[in-house]
Amino acid sequence: MPRIELGSYVEAFVLWLLQAIPGLLDGIGAVVEAVVDALTVVLTGPPFWVWVIILTVAALLVRGWGLAVFTLVAFLLVDSLNLWQETMETLGVVIVAAVIATAIGVPLGIWAARRRAAGTVLRPLLDLMQTTPVFVYLIPAVFFFGIGVTPGVVATTVFSIPPAVRLTELGIRGVDSEVVEAAHAFGAHPRQILREVQLPMALPSIMAGINQVIMLALSMVVVAGLAGAGGLGTVVVSAVTQLDIASGFEGGLAVVIVAIFLDRFTSALAERPSRGLWSKLRARRTSTAPAAGADESRSPQPAAA
Repeated sequence: MPRIELGSYVEAFVLWLLQAIPGLLDGIGAVVEAVVDALTVVLTGPPFWVWVIILTVAALLVRGWGLAVFTLVAFLLVDSLNLWQETMETLGVVIVAAVIATAIGVPLGIWAARRRAAGTVLRPLLDLMQTTPVFVYLIPAVFFFGIGVTPGVVATTVFSIPPAVRLTELGIRGVDSEVVEAAHAFGAHPRQILREVQLPMALPSIMAGINQVIMLALSMVVVAGLAGAGGLGTVVVSAVTQLDIASGFEGGLAVVIVAIFLDRFTSALAERPSRGLWSKLRARRTSTAPAAGADESRSPQPAAA
């Protein structure tokens, strides 16, 4: 059986794309690099203790003393390992990639939940994105954007999108139909129902998707380091190439600290009470339940025979 030159067709398409939209690719690369550089300057400019205090206070306000103490001890440990600069560079890449992946994935998940045909089309594409080896993403990213932080961000973003799409769709589809019908009875239009009923009720699932986006983004740290993105990925790659167990462990520990902090922080944000039409509907249902029970208690009892 003759060999199908599928790879050559893909290569030809990539070469054509590179020639067709060079200005667009240069613009994307410039914007991504500028955003990451600006965020890195913000994270690394002040002394480390300033950001330790800010992160600790934020953890205290959002979740409580447990996360606040962990944040304080963990980031002081990161600085004591002389990995503060690399950790902040990695945090900047992860934040940019996670924000872009969420901004793309959540609307796609909403679209898939409201249009079954869209979900049917997106499902195999998401399967392909999730099962493709992570290093494969790096080939077109480096080819399009060269060596540096941009291909790392692009590859991380593409790899991290599927959980946001899937869990957003799952959360919106799981909203109780009776609540949606009650919102219709209130006279709410579809956009208002989506914004104030379906999204608040689906928020735990959406935040779980964002958590997975962050975890996948952090799992791409080493791959981004191979592309020249810097940060903890460079530390881990250098440790692997030099068989430096100590540096590899310290770099991996810093990645774990960042992952735990972001995971707990975003989970706590999802647990905060929401406001809007959904809260009004829930309050109305709660207030009418005792009234119904009271009416039943006041109803005349049948006379004894």
